[in-house]
Amino acid sequence: SLVIRGEKDEQAVLCSKDKTYDMKIADTSNMLLFIPGCKTPEQLNADQASCNIIHSQIAGFSNNYWELRRCRPKLKKLRKLLMEDPYEGPDSQKDQTSTFSKYTTEDLLSLIQASEEEILHQLQVIDACKIEGYWRILEFDYEMKLLNHVTQLIDSESWSLSKVPLRTCLEELGSLEPTEMIEHILLSYGRKYIDDAGEVYFEMHEDKICRAIARMLLQNAVKFNLSEFQEVWQQSVPEGMTARLDQLKGLALVDKTSRPETIFLLKVEDLPEDNQERFNSLFSIREKWTEVDITPYIQDLCAEKQTVGALLTKYARSSMQNGVRVYNSRRPIS
Repeated sequence: SLVIRGEKDEQAVLCSKDKTYDMKIADTSNMLLFIPGCKTPEQLNADQASCNIIHSQIAGFSNNYWELRRCRPKLKKLRKLLMEDPYEGPDSQKDQTSTFSKYTTEDLLSLIQASEEEILHQLQVIDACKIEGYWRILEFDYEMKLLNHVTQLIDSESWSLSKVPLRTCLEELGSLEPTEMIEHILLSYGRKYIDDAGEVYFEMHEDKICRAIARMLLQNAVKFNLSEFQEVWQQSVPEGMTARLDQLKGLALVDKTSRPETIFLLKVEDLPEDNQERFNSLFSIREKWTEVDITPYIQDLCAEKQTVGALLTKYARSSMQNGVRVYNSRRPIS
């Protein structure tokens, strides 16, 4: 089945089960006639001895049709809706008195301009979880509290980061937090697998854990001295993990022009969804970008079979600076 989605102030899109299309009305010079029970030449018997004229009633006509073009699903609104009322844990008073709406899968399907599969995939990407039938995002401090419980347990039990047992985690931490929250954090920061004996284990994602800890450190500072930050960050990550700057793509930006070098939080999900607005926003933050720096912030804008290079050609102007290719805005940024 096909569904047209969008609220009154949005441009309509058409969705199949797993794809989203922009809809544009196209005129045709050939008038299209609608004839009930119409037979095509292939359906008529070719070797009929006599040809009969069939009288057909024309039920309607059209001079235009809808042209569909595959487009990126408009998913930014999904996170925005869920962030109106993040989940702060079972003891939160705010959760009981909140006046914000909560959203079921059906609600999201009627509000988000994307196919069902794209919406469900994005819910996984943003680590949303279902609580009492509603999709929720964990409040970041609560998420870090849960992650801290898990990493401390791994440390105290001297488990391998690639073999964290679910059952023991639930037994040990179940008195501190709901077991479904413990399992959710393991799913968010690890890969679930079952060993030969049928036991459930998790292999923890080093990059994702290091990234979350970096976000926690950076969110309270406007700018952070880079070398100091790297030192504090490495001390903060669980033992056995290595904090590397390439784990922070699309989360933080290093300013190499300042002395000393600094790092600051810049999350790709906080930037506009529209291509031109995204570039305007980036060029207002920094006048000139290298391709390496800008790529994490525009990669999600690439349409099917489109490259970052093609986007830069369209929305930016390139020049050489000290032997390095840099990109700046094609238009003045106010």
